[in-house]
Amino acid sequence: MSKTSSSKTPQTNGKSDSKKPSVKKEKTESTPSTKNIKSEPKSQSTPQSTKNGHSNKLKTPKNEPIVKTDAKTDSKKKVKEEANTPVKQEPTKNGKKRSAADLSQTESPKKRKKKEEEEEVWRWWEEKKYADGRKWTTLEHKGPLFEPGYVPLPDDIHFFYNGQRVKLSVEAEEVMTFYAKMLDHEYTQKDVFNTNFFNDWRKFMKESERTLIKDLKKCDFTKVAEYFKQKTEERKAMSKEEKKKLKEEAAEVKKLYGFCIWDRHKQPIGNYKIEPPGLFRGRGEHPKMGMVKKRINPEDVIINCGKDSQVPEPPAGHKWKEVRHDNMVAWLASWTENVQGNTKYVMLNAASRVKGERDWQKYEKARKLHRCIDKIRNNYMEDWKSKEMKVRQRAVAIYFIDKLALRAGNEKDEDEADTVGCCSLRIEHVKLHKDVEGVGEHVVEFDFLGKDSIRYQNKVAVEKQVYKNLVLFMENKNPEDELFDRLNTTILNSYLNECMDGLSAKVFRTYNASRTLQEQLDQMTKKKDSANDLILTYNRANRAVAILCNHQRAVPKTFAKSMENMQKKIQDKKDVIAEAESELKKAKTDLKNLKSVAAKKKYETAENKLKKLVESLKKLEIQVTDKEENKDIALGTSKLNYLDPRISIAWCKKHNVPIEKIYSKTQRDKFRWAIDMATAEYHFYNYEGEIVLRDLSHLDGMDGGNTTQEGDPDETQEPDDDEDED
Repeated sequence: MSKTSSSKTPQTNGKSDSKKPSVKKEKTESTPSTKNIKSEPKSQSTPQSTKNGHSNKLKTPKNEPIVKTDAKTDSKKKVKEEANTPVKQEPTKNGKKRSAADLSQTESPKKRKKKEEEEEVWRWWEEKKYADGRKWTTLEHKGPLFEPGYVPLPDDIHFFYNGQRVKLSVEAEEVMTFYAKMLDHEYTQKDVFNTNFFNDWRKFMKESERTLIKDLKKCDFTKVAEYFKQKTEERKAMSKEEKKKLKEEAAEVKKLYGFCIWDRHKQPIGNYKIEPPGLFRGRGEHPKMGMVKKRINPEDVIINCGKDSQVPEPPAGHKWKEVRHDNMVAWLASWTENVQGNTKYVMLNAASRVKGERDWQKYEKARKLHRCIDKIRNNYMEDWKSKEMKVRQRAVAIYFIDKLALRAGNEKDEDEADTVGCCSLRIEHVKLHKDVEGVGEHVVEFDFLGKDSIRYQNKVAVEKQVYKNLVLFMENKNPEDELFDRLNTTILNSYLNECMDGLSAKVFRTYNASRTLQEQLDQMTKKKDSANDLILTYNRANRAVAILCNHQRAVPKTFAKSMENMQKKIQDKKDVIAEAESELKKAKTDLKNLKSVAAKKKYETAENKLKKLVESLKKLEIQVTDKEENKDIALGTSKLNYLDPRISIAWCKKHNVPIEKIYSKTQRDKFRWAIDMATAEYHFYNYEGEIVLRDLSHLDGMDGGNTTQEGDPDETQEPDDDEDED
């Protein structure tokens, strides 16, 4: 395994020669909006060196407008052009001026919140889009940040084989440490993981090492594992000052590598660090678990940047695999990982324009589907009785995708985890029941592993004709045979695209998730509810979506202890309330007997105290209910990837619920476009765009064919709508 040079901590020179951008009043296709423009302040410091050994300057184009968003200001107000004004420094008691950084440390939460609302952002949603499919016109960045080279173990830390101390070569030792770090992990108890690791490890050994080390069971990683545990404990035991220093160093590195200049605007990069080498785990029982993920070097990486930009410099002694200037794609760098042969990309952060536009378009497409869903449903219901088997199979599959929010499912290779979706269901995954108590007649029982090896179990009553078709599809088939043997995802999506431009199976999942949230909030929200009750209502609506989408999670290991602590808090609160009730009763008696001003004041104080305690108790009880209901449900996945954020934001504005109660700071950055767009009157169903419904009669019996095109690689980087949460 090749090594890279070790990293250096970036230094600062304390000054910046960047100039404040002037404002362009003209608005063109490639120029940003000129609303609320504010010039960019001078930076406090500029890193001089980096882990990559790059030069310290990232060009910031002149005349770069930075747009200021003020949540309390109407976006249509007249633009104010501000002159170059130095940052105000307030004097301290000793007469010395305090820097902006010092002031930020002493700001009150309210002041920080206001500062966040007025944060300078690019209001890209107010600009025209490129009509030719371009992702950008100008792009400059520093390239990815590579992992430091491997540091060999100290001389007193040893690996043993068959009781004998063995000094391994550097490459073999590094791979050995990957396993040692996971020695107590459940993966090292799996035969597939161990077999794959040992086979790959031997590839990094010298001939003499391979001759000696032939059995993993005779390997003793104990001392090495203890060494890394000790290092972990040392990091945990670091002083506040040491941790602060590391945090500051990481922040300096992020300043350089964590941002790019995209169409003359500073945009955050998501995964700017190259993945470290290690052992592949995969999802579920992945057949390749335990294989070695090799170190990625600059020679493996393709850089994508603007033609007129400064090409990122690779680390000293290295060169890039290739440099491209492709503005039809959104990735900044790419490489191929060795385990599965997948292409990995450095992409922009979720708060960037390119990600925000994709989210916006995704939810607009789902809203568009609402306008023609009845027509599509009528079509597939008619096709249940088609004379052609493949048409019937397609119609039943769309019914499942629509009603149950199933993923379409893609064909899997033998070396991939055995997960399935609707189109790849096998006979063994489905059971039919004429009647199930509590469910109804014509019941289908599903049991299969879906995406990320999450088990999907469900018993659902279906239409009688769907049930009859399933009986027909399952005739004379073995358990391992496909249920929809005349259908695949390509054929299905090709048909759906004919129904509505851009429609695919994935859109149904987004549509039904957002529709469910909108309906649940409309039905369950009560105007007189307290703030805590409203949050519980929202989480219950979100929970309905998570259940629909099968977003499960393992019950946290600390759940029982956490619930025990919360129940103790509730009991303690009840005890305090009992005392407060006694105090109020006594104060009431004193007021009745004394009728003095002091007695009245004492009574009012006791009354207010009890009222606050009761409210506090109710809040705790709601938290316990919420925690119990969602212990095995992942609410975050649907909230971030399936639910139109404008539904939640409109609901917050309508019922005076602070948006930060629903979305974290990172999530608010991701959905800033929605926060700006959505008013209290926004409703998911009220789509005002153009809808074109097509005559689908010519599609009966359509074979479909392979319509897959080699498009924008960043589309393949985007997860299948949802990622792991919680």
